Amino acid sequence: MMNATVKPIPTGYTSVTAYLIVSKSEDALAFYAKAFGAKEHLRLEGPDGAIAHCEFHIGNAVLMMGSENPHFGWKSPQTLGGTPASFMIYTENCDAMFAQALAAGATEIEPLEDKFYGDRAGKVRCPFGHEWSIATHKEDLSEAEIVARMMKLYG
Repeated sequence: MMNATVKPIPTGYTSVTAYLIVSKSEDALAFYAKAFGAKEHLRLEGPDGAIAHCEFHIGNAVLMMGSENPHFGWKSPQTLGGTPASFMIYTENCDAMFAQALAAGATEIEPLEDKFYGDRAGKVRCPFGHEWSIATHKEDLSEAEIVARMMKLYG
């Protein structure tokens, strides 16, 4: 039976939280701190001293992460030969964060540019195989305006 004073969604979390699987959590956490300003707030180490589970913030988002582990069926993008998911970071200055990510060792997938939907955005791949879009929202547009711009671009 659930305790009535316990919140079903913990304070500071949202209903959906991304869980990344990487080849080595220690190295990934250091990279995400350098590239995206990630701040660690929980680390659980296994018997071998390696991170079994950790949680960190990028901006106001909480992410969880664990190292690849065949016992749990956890496979990193390198093992899978790519990633089926992509992450989006909204920041006040995408140009600065994009440059910071590249300097930290990310690889550019798409250059920064002003997008038809009102964001300035670009995409990088981190050294652990995950794809990260980095954006700053620049224009508030209606759905009709976005569709019109998309049709003009792709039409």
